[in-house]
Amino acid sequence: IMEDEEAPGEVEHNEPLSAEDYAAEAMAADMDPWIIFDARKTPRAEFCSWLESNRPSQVCRFGDEEGGSGPVGWIAVLGPDHCPSTMDVSGLQENWERLLASGRPITFQTIKELALNHNVRTGKWLMHLDTGFKVDHAWECVARAVLDGKILQAKVSPRDPKSNVKHVICVYNHNFADEEQVMQLDAAIRAVGVKCPLTYKPDVYTYLGIYRNNRWKLCPTIYESKFDLECVPRRSHVINKVTNLEVT
Repeated sequence: IMEDEEAPGEVEHNEPLSAEDYAAEAMAADMDPWIIFDARKTPRAEFCSWLESNRPSQVCRFGDEEGGSGPVGWIAVLGPDHCPSTMDVSGLQENWERLLASGRPITFQTIKELALNHNVRTGKWLMHLDTGFKVDHAWECVARAVLDGKILQAKVSPRDPKSNVKHVICVYNHNFADEEQVMQLDAAIRAVGVKCPLTYKPDVYTYLGIYRNNRWKLCPTIYESKFDLECVPRRSHVINKVTNLEVT
């Protein structure tokens, strides 16, 4: 999978995939059953065994017919303060179609305006990791931070045995337009020991099918974070990809 996408289970293709292909794969994963630990409902004492029996490297994206398990779209943890969103996604998509028909230029700013008008404010930091110990360990660190209320919610893609694609972990916050909040989430992810590069994508791009290779030539991610192991104290260098300015 490309480094700026959250569509899981993407197979290696000879032809470059279009944004529509990525969107279709992401939608397929969203439609399949999820394995969810909801910290608001499930006793904390059950978390360790849940984590152990649902390690992303062991859960198969397409299920196991012999073992009687069906396909799994995502493995997710919802934090104690998680609340269902009041997003107006259908209104967003209707006005998007209108915007496209109007012939106005499609930019980050026009999409941000649409998103805020329809309360589609959530976004996520993405990390891409090899299957096995790497993804299991990073997922455990992130999932525990969600359980402790330090992170809102997170999800990870299961293993796809048909390809050597990496897993993706998505870590969410409330408002992509609040740069300080986006930086606080980066700091929370770094605090649990995750050092790999991260990219940040607003959910509005996901709902509008804006993935890499889209026809508006928009970059699907708006921040990138690289962890600097050299400087003391260690910290992230975050670039705003819309302005090309360093944020931290």
